[in-house]
Amino acid sequence: MNPTATVSPASDGEGTSTWRSTLGVMFLAQLLSIVGFSFVLPFIPFYVREIGVTDEKLVPVWAGILGAASSLTMTIFAPIWGWLSDRYGRKVMVERAMFAGALTTMAMGAVGNVYQLLILRLLNGAFTGTIAASISLVSSVLPGAKLGFGLGLMQVAVFLGMTMGPWIGGIIADIVGYRLTFIAGGGILLAGGILVMIGAKEKFIRPSAAELKKSGSIRTIVALPGFASLMAVFFLFNFSIHIAIPIVPLFIEEVGNLKTKVASTTGLLFAVTGAAASISAAGIGYLSDRKGHKRVLVFSLLITAVMWIAHALAQSIQQLLVVRIVFGLAAGGNLPTMNALVGKLTPRESYGKAYGLTSSMTCLGMTLGPLAGGIMASCMGYRWPFVVVSLLLSLVVIPVILSEK
Repeated sequence: MNPTATVSPASDGEGTSTWRSTLGVMFLAQLLSIVGFSFVLPFIPFYVREIGVTDEKLVPVWAGILGAASSLTMTIFAPIWGWLSDRYGRKVMVERAMFAGALTTMAMGAVGNVYQLLILRLLNGAFTGTIAASISLVSSVLPGAKLGFGLGLMQVAVFLGMTMGPWIGGIIADIVGYRLTFIAGGGILLAGGILVMIGAKEKFIRPSAAELKKSGSIRTIVALPGFASLMAVFFLFNFSIHIAIPIVPLFIEEVGNLKTKVASTTGLLFAVTGAAASISAAGIGYLSDRKGHKRVLVFSLLITAVMWIAHALAQSIQQLLVVRIVFGLAAGGNLPTMNALVGKLTPRESYGKAYGLTSSMTCLGMTLGPLAGGIMASCMGYRWPFVVVSLLLSLVVIPVILSEK
């Protein structure tokens, strides 16, 4: 087998037990990491109030800034970590992301003002990035014919984490307060990092100078047919989705006219979305291996866009609950098929750089989206940003159609 940069891809025979066990470990570790990070999603705007932001018009703005902060630094650092992973291994990058996430998340529970929280969010983005690191590791050990299924399964872990994390985190926050919930989330991330350290297998062979040259530079990866279009897809998709992220908790509070248990209600609605998406993710990833990744992705994107419009029309928590379920089912197929397309376009020895670049575009969208959403919510109210999200997501279909595969 060719030992160029990473583990050699497993065939249907040799190496099957290795890739299956690593996939299983990474599934559980990814689940723990997303649970840990998403513990705090339901109450970030409310935590902003607690630590000193008293002007209600500034609450969504600060929520947007904090949502953008970690993504901003991750935009810069993701390609660097990807470049390092092609040289020193993918497993160590996953460990770095999870342990750094544990430390910064715990520290967020001890801040005294919103500026300290901002600094920690910036550090969190610079040193984490568990999803990109995990995808790079899993992609490097999966057989090519199992790429869509395996990445779909990893996306199931993300969605399940988004289901369990906000729901449990919201309940804990209502019971013990926001600060201890940050510490609990960091502890879960720590457990995920230990699991990867003990259980994930990577037969990494550090490449020689000649092999590194053969794998190509970042510029070479961008020049691959269709790759630039895919980078645009990752940016536009995440920009459109994350416009809504900082205002969803406040929108739920307004639609339900809630005075108590706001965090737990928000967590529940995040949870049903994650549950619905987790149901569809692996199945759609499996389907895309057979029907074509591009065709499945276009369909999923269009249905997701329609469901954002439905958010703007919701008049009660019950209606919003139905919308979030259908939205989750539609959105579940987007990321697995997007990541599978990257795997199809990119040489296996360059997966670190490729997924680092798409992660950078993801984070750039996640940086600008919350800022735009927070500002729009402050100026236009909580409903119109969902309309903007729907229109932008519809435009994402254009670079998907222009991509090669």
